Amino acid sequence: MSVPLILETAGRVGDGMGGHVLRWAALGRVFATMKAGSGRTGLAEVWPESVVGWKITVRAAPEGDPRRPAPGQRFRMGARLFPIDAVAEADAAGRWLVCTAREERQA
Repeated sequence: MSVPLILETAGRVGDGMGGHVLRWAALGRVFATMKAGSGRTGLAEVWPESVVGWKITVRAAPEGDPRRPAPGQRFRMGARLFPIDAVAEADAAGRWLVCTAREERQA
């Protein structure tokens, strides 16, 4: 567990014109191990993009604890973003969580 990551969650904030924008707020820093999976090339709105799957293992927190990662949240490492797709216990004792995430980068 040597990779520091920031766990972030999204919230809707009014834009002053009757709509809203999505703002990300940091929940805290976690330490993880990261293992890259397979990658693929896709098309973003304008440019091609590279998408890489990641398995990110973190120390577990109880259900309902704000430190427990959840789908829809993301990890940040500097400018790199890792949206979380799924979370599962990594061991029978529930000490570790494996987060399936992806990293999308414009090519």
